Amino acid sequence: MLKPIMAQIKQYKCASILTPLATMMEAVMELIVPMLMASLIDEGINAGNMAMVYRYGGYMLVAAALSLTLGIVAGRLAAKASTGFACNLRDGMFSTIQRYAFSNIDKYSTAGLVTRLTTDVTNVQNAYQMILRMCVRAPVMLIFALIMAFSINGTLSLIFVVAMVFLGICLAVITAKTMGLFDKVFRQYDALNASVQENVSAIRVVKSFVREAFESEKFQRAAANVYRMFVKAEGILALNNPAMMLAIYGCILALSWFGASMISAGSLTTGQLTSLFSYVMNILISLMMLSMVFVMITMSMASIRRISEVLTETPDIVNPAQPITEVADGSVDFENVSFSYRQGNGRPVLDHINLHIHSGETIGIIGGTGSAKSSLVNLISRLYDVSEGAVRVGGRDVRSYDITVLRNQVAVVLQKNVLFSGTILENLRWGDKNATQEECENACRLACADEFIQRLPDGYETYIEQGGTNVSGGQKQRLCIARALLKHPKVLILDDSTSAVDTATDARIRRAFREDLPGTTKIIIAQRISSVQDADRILVLDEGRVSAFDTHEALLESNAIYREVYEGQTKGEGDFDQKEEEVS
Repeated sequence: MLKPIMAQIKQYKCASILTPLATMMEAVMELIVPMLMASLIDEGINAGNMAMVYRYGGYMLVAAALSLTLGIVAGRLAAKASTGFACNLRDGMFSTIQRYAFSNIDKYSTAGLVTRLTTDVTNVQNAYQMILRMCVRAPVMLIFALIMAFSINGTLSLIFVVAMVFLGICLAVITAKTMGLFDKVFRQYDALNASVQENVSAIRVVKSFVREAFESEKFQRAAANVYRMFVKAEGILALNNPAMMLAIYGCILALSWFGASMISAGSLTTGQLTSLFSYVMNILISLMMLSMVFVMITMSMASIRRISEVLTETPDIVNPAQPITEVADGSVDFENVSFSYRQGNGRPVLDHINLHIHSGETIGIIGGTGSAKSSLVNLISRLYDVSEGAVRVGGRDVRSYDITVLRNQVAVVLQKNVLFSGTILENLRWGDKNATQEECENACRLACADEFIQRLPDGYETYIEQGGTNVSGGQKQRLCIARALLKHPKVLILDDSTSAVDTATDARIRRAFREDLPGTTKIIIAQRISSVQDADRILVLDEGRVSAFDTHEALLESNAIYREVYEGQTKGEGDFDQKEEEVS
């Protein structure tokens, strides 16, 4: 679990090594001061020797100055190492997520990934900084102070040992009880972030249905759960402070009682007792530091596990050992393909599909909701891998291609269209970052997007808000189609990507494809039969199986499902998902 986390230290190894060294030297300088103070009292003040007072006073000033300087250096190095480590963790997780297949992404909620990239990394950053400084400083001070205390008086030093055992037991009990609670706390953070994200992304729907009060109540419940869990965990952790105070005051009282008796008996000097008081504080402060480190590590262990899950998740789809780097043509073949989202579990979404699509053909795909139309086309660009059989593009199994090469040649305009914040031109160049203005305008003409872009005040420099909220659904769809065309793909897949445009515009887009992209294989998923009826062939899917695959005219004669839907739509009485009894 720790190995993938620690691998992210990378270029901050030097700072991570120098911080403990500087901290160790700082602690040593600080611990020399009580020893010098004992000599100053015994050899200077009690002996009336001012020369010794000045000498040991000077030594103490030098030791204190060195301790201060080393502390500043250690603090700066610790900040550099911990913040750099956190930056690498975020970058490492984000880069890993980018390599995930859809099946990997399906395992995590968006809110959960956001929490891991923010709250969890911050927890690990704070813990790492404390480990670099306190986990070095505290043991050095503890061991050195114990050695010095035992060298002064072994009998009195046993008081410290009793205090350490008492605090160790308290820390062990507190840590054991809080570890599981913090696991639950961060799961509640996921729920809280999910509530915020869902509300903000769907704020227009929330307002149109006047559900602000409901959403506020849902958020308050999530926030209250985080509050309750934190109060419970922090309430247990708060017991650490009383236990520490009990040990400190117990040591002071015991040291004062027994120390005074020893001074009276002549077996201990005043300077030695003063040093012991300094060392008892050093020992107990060290224990307090260690307890703080334990608390922070306890909190961060849950975060470390969650971050490690993301970093160690193996992408389900990776490049083969010797990938093919060129797609010969746009032919697509499904050979006895079955597919399930959960491998080995349940009924397949696609069941024994056999299809053969020639390069340059226009193929329509029709089917009811849940008939696995999107699942079918997702296999072509290898967004998922088949469970059985093989999908071939250009005559080669898609699993043998370099993933980047394949996806550049199989352009997909997904059902859910997404535009990013930036100008229209910047969004278009997602298809080809080097595309010229002329190439972008030509792609927009094919997608019938140029007509509305020219009406905008800033044209292609018009700024698109996050999520494309300042353009209509149809405009967004046309921009996404133009973006895909800039890839100059051999296979173009439109997954219900013209559902928000009017039928006349839809027809113009299809005509432009037919005339200007004759060599590109075009696969069009649609609910309207008018969108696919002029395709070379039409695939009718029914519950993950091929019901028919033929021309529009042939399907009207031979396929009852297709004929019923066509008649319902041409009479204006229904679409593909309506049953016969509903449209009759």
